[in-house]
Amino acid sequence: MASRKSPLFDTATTVGKIMSFLGVSALCGLLAAGLIFPLAATGGAAAAAGSDILDELPTELHEEPLSTPSRIYANDGETELATFYAENREPVGIDEISQDMQDAMVAIEDERFYEHGGVDARGVTRAAVHNFTSSSEQGASTITMQYVNNVLVNAAYLRGESRLTISGTGEKTYADKLQEMRLAVSVENEMTKEEILEGYLNIVLLGGRNYGVEAAAQYYWGVPASELDIQRSAVLAGMVQSPNGYNPEVNPEASQTRRDVVLDAMLRTDKITEEEHEEAVAVDVADDLEINPEEAGCVSADMAHYFCDYVEEVILSDDTFGPDRGSREELLNRGGLRIVTTLDPGAQQAAEEEAREAVPADDPQAVGTALSTVEPGTGNIVAMAQNTNYDPDAEGTGNTTINFNADFDYGNSGGFAAGSTLKPFVAAAYVEEGGAMDDEIDASEDHYPQYDSWDAHCLPNGTATVLDDDGWSIDNVADDAEREMTVDYGLYYSVNTATAATAKGGDLCTITELTDRLDIHHAYSGAGLDPSNPSFVLGAEEVAPLNLAAAYAAFAADGEYCSPRAISEVTDTHGNEYEIAEPNCEQVLDEDIVAQVNDSMINIAEGQIANNDPNFPMAGKTGTNDTASSTWFMGFSRGLSTAAWVGRYDSNEQLYNRTIAGEHYEEFYGSTIAGPMWLDYMNTVAEDYSTEDFPEADDSPFSDRRDMSRYAGDGGGGEGGGDADDDD
Repeated sequence: MASRKSPLFDTATTVGKIMSFLGVSALCGLLAAGLIFPLAATGGAAAAAGSDILDELPTELHEEPLSTPSRIYANDGETELATFYAENREPVGIDEISQDMQDAMVAIEDERFYEHGGVDARGVTRAAVHNFTSSSEQGASTITMQYVNNVLVNAAYLRGESRLTISGTGEKTYADKLQEMRLAVSVENEMTKEEILEGYLNIVLLGGRNYGVEAAAQYYWGVPASELDIQRSAVLAGMVQSPNGYNPEVNPEASQTRRDVVLDAMLRTDKITEEEHEEAVAVDVADDLEINPEEAGCVSADMAHYFCDYVEEVILSDDTFGPDRGSREELLNRGGLRIVTTLDPGAQQAAEEEAREAVPADDPQAVGTALSTVEPGTGNIVAMAQNTNYDPDAEGTGNTTINFNADFDYGNSGGFAAGSTLKPFVAAAYVEEGGAMDDEIDASEDHYPQYDSWDAHCLPNGTATVLDDDGWSIDNVADDAEREMTVDYGLYYSVNTATAATAKGGDLCTITELTDRLDIHHAYSGAGLDPSNPSFVLGAEEVAPLNLAAAYAAFAADGEYCSPRAISEVTDTHGNEYEIAEPNCEQVLDEDIVAQVNDSMINIAEGQIANNDPNFPMAGKTGTNDTASSTWFMGFSRGLSTAAWVGRYDSNEQLYNRTIAGEHYEEFYGSTIAGPMWLDYMNTVAEDYSTEDFPEADDSPFSDRRDMSRYAGDGGGGEGGGDADDDD
């Protein structure tokens, strides 16, 4: 990790000064002791006790970060996605705080602020005499002392001590007061009065989770601190004594009574005139409120809720941001991080609109939709959307915080059966072993008996075996598909027996080694595909849309695979940068092999999905699992790879013979809703990225890569040339 200063809150005028204290001499400590123990001179024992206390007090205020909100942004660095905070604080300079606010705080909390040196001897003596002669207690903390106490309490919290006051008892001891005084004198020696007041006005609690006058002004009235008038300034200043007791939102009557006390103090100290006093007193506190709550976390995001959730989990899982999950969460909620992500806000908006238009969130069939887009060559996540509502508290159809696009560890989804989206990888492995897309294969075999063996060099004895008692039976949707055909033809029409024959003619471990290089894995366990059961080649395993989008991006990038990447930059409040990984890319497939497989996928996307009228060069593959509860279109241009998924997220019930989004479907495949959803979305966003044509293979067996006549003849696919799979 790059070296960083502690991300202590600072502003233009207080940078580095707030915590740069050199301590104070014993003389100052003894002076403080004399002030708070005015009777010490009358008893040697008491004097000795006071001296012992002073010896144990620190002379330096230890540096710890103050809590400031962290914010997540889209890739433009300007579109804010969400804010995270434990303390809602927006630090500002003293010149951004109205003079009325400054005057109100000084008048009620420390009217001799500009005259004393951190400890007000007159005030301490008055309070001491009162406390020794009365049953009630009176405080004498200056603004500087209160500032010191706030800083110490914050530091104790961040060290895990969770102390309410310096002593941790909830009530200040004499030692606490002495420590405040000793450090307050140091503060006054190191900082100007304006810097001290600025620091105090930015750290003080002002009701709820609002800290500092800027956040409070925005919350209660929707104005910046620079525009706080006399009345509102008095309300905030009055809250210091009891932040929640005098909270105008919770207790407006008590707040108004306390406000009037502050206004009287401002009048008495000549900060306002009689006329201004009367005008301010006449304002009804409750009527003047305009509450503007700023919710924390992804639930408050205006867009990209599920992507926000994904980014949060990335932060909490990365030791770049702390040694354990708890410390990372503290950093996110208190560290004032600026997190710039890879998300394209325009693409995200389009993805959300298409995902919800394809199937509304409240569709009674509980059908989910998802779109994940990554950029080939970088792995940057460009968009991540689904049709459901992100609401942790809501129940019922269409409301969930489960991220359909991500693995379980990053979104609590177990993934969805990949179906025929796995078939291009089977074809690529076949070509990698020396085959060709125009090789003839025998797709007539639709049953493999128990104990039938398949080459698998990575397994014991070098074979995989069909273990089911009844063997492995394979169905095709299309009639007359069980015959000889080319690998290309079988992939185009998604013929299950053709894919099985392609795998049978090669080595199952070659296929899984290829999918491992592309990091295709189970969404729940994270494990790679298992070659011990030959049926994996038809996509029975559950994978995440984001995982497949990244794998297919390698077909768009001439065989270069890049790990999905959500964050591009993280800085703290000082501008110190965290070390964020650059794109992690590796050439994992031969360019010529990719080009050969792409020849087939170009015709699938442009012929089947775009009806031979594509707006840009495109390629892809449909997919449907055996129960038609999970359907896909995995498609890409040169600049974007997008997974489009439509299916059940609450069960494995089939989607055919049902009414979905107001339309009845007798059949349901990847080309039914997922394909059109992908096309509508990509037609909107593809032109913002590269739409160059795909490279042709050096030794392509096809003279014209877009020659659709090679798929003519009897046999062929269901769905009018669409996805003809019925995967096991």
